[in-house]
Amino acid sequence: MAIAINGDCTLYYEAFGSSHDPTLLLVNGLGSQCINFHEEWCAMFVDAGFHVIRFDNRDVGLSSHLGEAELDEHHAAYRLADMAGDAVAVLDAAGVARAHVMGLSMGGMIAQQLAIAHRERLLTMVSVMSHTGEREHSRSTPEALAQLTGPPALDRESSIARHVAGQRIWGSPEFADEARWRADAERAFDRNFDPAGVARQYFALMASPSRADDLGQITTPTLVMHGTADTLIDIAGGRRTAELIPGAEFVAIEGMGHDYPPELWHRWVDEVARFCHRFDE
Repeated sequence: MAIAINGDCTLYYEAFGSSHDPTLLLVNGLGSQCINFHEEWCAMFVDAGFHVIRFDNRDVGLSSHLGEAELDEHHAAYRLADMAGDAVAVLDAAGVARAHVMGLSMGGMIAQQLAIAHRERLLTMVSVMSHTGEREHSRSTPEALAQLTGPPALDRESSIARHVAGQRIWGSPEFADEARWRADAERAFDRNFDPAGVARQYFALMASPSRADDLGQITTPTLVMHGTADTLIDIAGGRRTAELIPGAEFVAIEGMGHDYPPELWHRWVDEVARFCHRFDE
């Protein structure tokens, strides 16, 4: 069991592949555990020439949970900048000086924060299905927003049902698979269940300032990807991110929602490998 430490937080992480290959650090979205980067998907990145590290953000999975910390966007227990510090701690613990970093959704925001405040640790930055922190460029459909902010699950069955209901709204329509959604939710619940931790992450996101002004100063080579069928974060969020970061490349993935179905893994790996390996050390 590999652990990194950032102040009072311990971060659980796992590595795949050879440490002699360039590292790809995978950063999760809101409430998402590292196992959402499935082992089979990580193996595909390894086959594409990466040393892959996945980790649990604070307040989910096997990393530190912050207990009775305050829960509102004005008194959040931490910010995205603190979560970026967690990612740096993971790189330190793994002995990685510089890495390619790919973040999904909230993880994309953390990756952006890394490129802003810790640029010396990044080879490239890949921001996927994310936005800049500007409210006008982070739209959700009313149905998606209502589902995201609705009452938390209380037990195993309601947790699974809530996950499946969300996927029905923001999952990739062409690749809808309720059996897969349910299996993923069961696996996540059985590993860890802490809806209060997810709430703390949400308020950290909401309390963090817009990154719009800082994104224009990023010098890290950047790839931005977004699905055309994303109802949770409209593709305008991805386009705006690429617009603000100098030299950023934007890739729209036709039919992809706010998820990462196995049917899209090959496309995803190909895009990331094509871009990132141009900047390997």
